[in-house]
Amino acid sequence: MTARATRFELEGRRVWVAGHRGMVGSALVRRLARERCAVLTVEREELDLRHADRVAAWMLGARPDLVFVAAARVGGIWANATRPAEFLHDNLAIALSVIEGARRAGVERLVFLGSSCIYPRLAPQPMSEDALLTGPLEPTNEAYAVAKIAGVKMCDAYRRQYGCDFFGVMPTNLYGPNDNFDLESSHVVPAMVRRFHEARLSGASTVTLWGTGTPRRELLHVDDLADALVFLARHYDGQGHINVGCGEDVSIAELAHLVADVVGYTGRIEFDASKPDGAPRKLLDVSRIRALGWTPRIGLRDGIEQTYRWYREHGPTARR
Repeated sequence: MTARATRFELEGRRVWVAGHRGMVGSALVRRLARERCAVLTVEREELDLRHADRVAAWMLGARPDLVFVAAARVGGIWANATRPAEFLHDNLAIALSVIEGARRAGVERLVFLGSSCIYPRLAPQPMSEDALLTGPLEPTNEAYAVAKIAGVKMCDAYRRQYGCDFFGVMPTNLYGPNDNFDLESSHVVPAMVRRFHEARLSGASTVTLWGTGTPRRELLHVDDLADALVFLARHYDGQGHINVGCGEDVSIAELAHLVADVVGYTGRIEFDASKPDGAPRKLLDVSRIRALGWTPRIGLRDGIEQTYRWYREHGPTARR
């Protein structure tokens, strides 16, 4: 993977962030504020991204030059396990609508956000881009992964058939400001932040977490992802999808003790091994993006401290 022969300049461009209210989308809006471009957004109440004809009509009117597809239905193990039809349908519909709408509107570049869960459950670690479709998926998030794989493959197909400069980006596990802290649908970091915070306030002597604590996860602050996305929009040649991560992981147990320390919870941490663990390990091979010249800047402890400050300021259900 090499840098593009001609850099895609953002200055003077119209850039649509689809899903600007979510954690990734809002981070992108913050990052793009440093660029000399016009950032386009549209509220969910005005445009349901699952409706292809409406999306195409809006894009033909708005005429974005660059699109970041950050919109998605997301959630943790429990949400994925209990609502697979919603996760499959809604994420497929968003990908179909926005990618086809971008082609019809003549969008110059499109960056589609996927997830590291697209890779096989037992893929060799760290997981390279070539691991896609080489084995069975993790059952607890299979529906979401299938939809995201379809979006990635759509970008590849539109490039081959129509010459569209569309490509997929596969971030590792994300956390940060504007995350979802709802305990029934959140991912691991926000769930831990809320659990330990509430346990500290209530004086609970024990916090019990799902699983064995042994799975390992790579974690990336969402502001680092936003910076990587802008970098890739400028420099990436767009041939195939590309991973974004930090190249390091921690066990769930190690993460739990770190979050508890940041929050100030001093009680006992236990694990319920009767509950699912998810994939045993999810570490991305980030050699391709590093070869292009990008690396993350926010360390895990600093990032969790920032996330906890945001949580305390905005509350468990706040979404911008």
